[in-house]
Amino acid sequence: MPETAAPDTTPGNPPGTVPDDVVLEVRDLAKSYPVRRGVVLKRTVGQVQAVDGVSLALRRGRTLGLVGESGSGKSTLARVLVGIEKPTRGQVLVDGEDVSTMSRAARRELRRNVQMVFQDPYTSLNPRMSVGEIVAEPFRIHRDAVPAGGRRRAVAELLELVGLDPDHAHRYPHQFSGGQRQRVGIARALAVKPRVLVCDEPVSALDVSVQGQVINLLEDLQDELGLSYLFIAHDLAVVQHIADEVAVMYLGRVVEEGDRPAAYGAAHHPYTGALLSAVPVPDPGAPPADADLLLEGDPPSPADPPSGCRFHTRCWLARRLAAEEGVAGDGPDDVPARCRTEDPVLVPLGRHDDGAGDGGAGALPHAAACHFARLAAELGGRPTAPVATGPVLTDGGPGHDIDHDIDHDAAAARGRDVGQGRAVEPGEPAPRAGVRPVPETVPDSPVLESRER
Repeated sequence: MPETAAPDTTPGNPPGTVPDDVVLEVRDLAKSYPVRRGVVLKRTVGQVQAVDGVSLALRRGRTLGLVGESGSGKSTLARVLVGIEKPTRGQVLVDGEDVSTMSRAARRELRRNVQMVFQDPYTSLNPRMSVGEIVAEPFRIHRDAVPAGGRRRAVAELLELVGLDPDHAHRYPHQFSGGQRQRVGIARALAVKPRVLVCDEPVSALDVSVQGQVINLLEDLQDELGLSYLFIAHDLAVVQHIADEVAVMYLGRVVEEGDRPAAYGAAHHPYTGALLSAVPVPDPGAPPADADLLLEGDPPSPADPPSGCRFHTRCWLARRLAAEEGVAGDGPDDVPARCRTEDPVLVPLGRHDDGAGDGGAGALPHAAACHFARLAAELGGRPTAPVATGPVLTDGGPGHDIDHDIDHDAAAARGRDVGQGRAVEPGEPAPRAGVRPVPETVPDSPVLESRER
């Protein structure tokens, strides 16, 4: 199996330990499904590698954004984290304790601490149950969460917390709009007072205006309740708005990870650069994205992944390097031999300041799994989407000179200001790192109901 970055890279922590601020961690996690053939005597003829060697850490009170195309393994990873699926290999640790070695009582407590918000608000709610019954259902499973006599009051408080009218608890899901149904799903997830919410594309099925309301609600709940989010999404603009750290997945593996300024302002993996180039910029005068960076075709089958780098069959950087080496053709194997034969590992690229300004414990590691990460950053790693770049600190580790060669001021000058919807002119100060657009406040329940209808 390929090597992955060490799960704990914070200075001062012994190897194999978990930092105090990490609430959820996965180490070398893998999940595969057997491929069987036959009618009567079924035999296993292969494996679908949905998740293959993923290591991530979610810090307390933070949001980790997980992005990637359909079929990259994001939802499978989420289902493993909440216990719906069992991992084939690897560890899931909650507050440093391995879930696989937990007792039955401890595992029951885990289900309370880690809850999930599903993608489709239409199918994640039972149409035969009223909204009040749906929100109160966790209380029947975890009877010690709320006393029996206080469940009705608890349901009313949860509905009010997510911006719904408690008097509508007797209504059924079909009587609510899509955004309101997703709020019901969030209320159900918050019923047992979890510490971690795994949000599996919670806004992808909603209208754009409703997406903003749900995102603002999640941010308000995080500030009020101290929640930690694993936020899965396709929309890079949504991830940029809500996430503190970003991990990019491709074909079951994490190919780049780092804090938001690193992932959006100093992308070092060709796949990340291609995703950012595909983001539409709401400016008619903006230059078009580099056509060479746009991805063509579908990802390879996880049942038969390519050898070497899994991205080499679609990699724009590998094509450019092959052309420079005189390799003719544009087929999937017309790439440098190293890309076809050698499996890249996550290589530390330095540390980016997340806003703490101390360059120590507040500095987050940035890593990419690419043989030519430096060239990817120089040729096409800069995004066309809005970014907020920050100071770059290096820790002297492998690849520490990569970020040093990037002109961050030029990258910021070519970006877009999200909050104002305009281009940042040359010479104008770049947006400060960590600054988000001012979110629209969630309207009152009657206003919300009328808008969504």
